[in-house]
Amino acid sequence: MRFFIELSYKGTNYHGWQVQPNANTVQAEINKALSTILNVKIEVMGAGRTDAGVHAKQMFAHFDVEVEFDIPKIIVKLNGFLPSDIVIHGIAEVNADANCRFDAISRTYQYHIIHQKNPFIEQAYFLHKPLDIEAMNTACKHLLGMQDFTSFSKVNTQTFTNNCDISMALWKWQGKELVFTIKADRFLRNMVRAIVGTLLEVGVGKIYPDDVKQIIAKKDRCKAGTSVPAHALFLVEVEYPKNSIE
Repeated sequence: MRFFIELSYKGTNYHGWQVQPNANTVQAEINKALSTILNVKIEVMGAGRTDAGVHAKQMFAHFDVEVEFDIPKIIVKLNGFLPSDIVIHGIAEVNADANCRFDAISRTYQYHIIHQKNPFIEQAYFLHKPLDIEAMNTACKHLLGMQDFTSFSKVNTQTFTNNCDISMALWKWQGKELVFTIKADRFLRNMVRAIVGTLLEVGVGKIYPDDVKQIIAKKDRCKAGTSVPAHALFLVEVEYPKNSIE
């Protein structure tokens, strides 16, 4: 039997999602909790691989098990077993061939910026420089559509292609926070943070909005801006085709 898990986590204390030797990760915590409670070895697959320090308001994972269990009770037990910065929202049985990673049709990330230092907003990037939001949103238009985003990817990754289809890229104020929202079918490693760093260069007048188009065309990471810190980045939504996992 295959099950999907919906969860959230604060990534501050973790070296990303994926299991790694000699490092604490979210995936490792989920594996340990499920294996302990169900008394059988469980290894979950995540819908994506968030980097160290990145948070997820919505993440999915799937696992296979032949042991029958009471889902509501297991959710309560998992949330009692797991650290306070990881929360399980739901578990549902799905088709045996459902895959939380490959069946996803889009992922949405948000990056948060504050202009006034605030010790009570830890998951936001403090940037005191004024930004030209209109210019940044003009630059965002060059990101849309299916393109090769090598210029915004870590080098020497093992992806089969660097093409991604971005359907949304927008800066907008939410209260006192400036939030960048970006949605695509897939993302490369470090891609969102590199894009944000490049757009901030537009915002401070270091480069022009149209320069983003040229940066993409160069397919050279050195041409793009510096990656912004991970602590202000959130995976906020993973979308699946309607009824595809029922």
